[in-house]
Amino acid sequence: MKKFSLGLMIVLLLAFVAGCASDGGEKETTANQKITFGVTPWTSTVPPTKIASLIIQDMGYDVEEISADATNVYIGLSRGDIDVFMDSWLPAHENLLEKYADQVEDTAISYDDVETGLVVPTYMEDINSVNDLKGKEDLFSNEVYGIESGANVTGIINELLESYELDLKQVNSSEGGMLAQARRLMENEDPVSFFGWRPHTMFNQYDLKVLADEQNFFETAAVHVITNNELKENAPDVHQFLSNWHISLDEVEEMIVKIEDENADPEAVAREWIDNNQDKVNEMIGK
Repeated sequence: MKKFSLGLMIVLLLAFVAGCASDGGEKETTANQKITFGVTPWTSTVPPTKIASLIIQDMGYDVEEISADATNVYIGLSRGDIDVFMDSWLPAHENLLEKYADQVEDTAISYDDVETGLVVPTYMEDINSVNDLKGKEDLFSNEVYGIESGANVTGIINELLESYELDLKQVNSSEGGMLAQARRLMENEDPVSFFGWRPHTMFNQYDLKVLADEQNFFETAAVHVITNNELKENAPDVHQFLSNWHISLDEVEEMIVKIEDENADPEAVAREWIDNNQDKVNEMIGK
């Protein structure tokens, strides 16, 4: 009887230890699970990505950022290499969303009513629409400036130039390169046209106007959160948080100004937003 009791106690003890190990293992798996963000080379991508990243880290996950242009971010989403993209512009990215519709999910609208399109400085009083560029192309040295050639908007601008029959060539570079060239011309109040969008410090730094687009190549945009289809199963709490994600355009633009113009640390700016908006954060994570 004593041998039986001793044996039973050993079995129960081993079961208890195994159970504890199992619980600890599950927690460790969650803690070590990695959520990967796609990050495009645009200033608008940084604040939402940093805020979401910090919140997800506070939820117990590791986080990684992968830098790429929008096309390659979508490819990464479709392959499962990237979990989240916080800065998808629709309708500009509709073709990418449709192409990978079986692998990605349009999870939330971050903010909407965003102006985007070709811009000129306000000192060009006679240029107020894309049609006004017709016959005046030589004023611009027959060039308009755009962002990286891999961006979806590059194709849209080329289609616009062709459809309006404008004798203009798009010159592509990085966002910073485009703005540096535009800045040089605007300092002398020379004619210049380039791709502009909000949220961005360009509208804080310079007096700009978005050209009216009678053919609607550029509609009012909305910025969406895109996730791969595996995230809902692999990290349901993260998926729920991102489904509830929202932020205002003005808030994003204010943070861009702090990061770009005041050289503030992006994570410090993001953490400040989280601290000042804890009720909104709790709502988004479902507390």
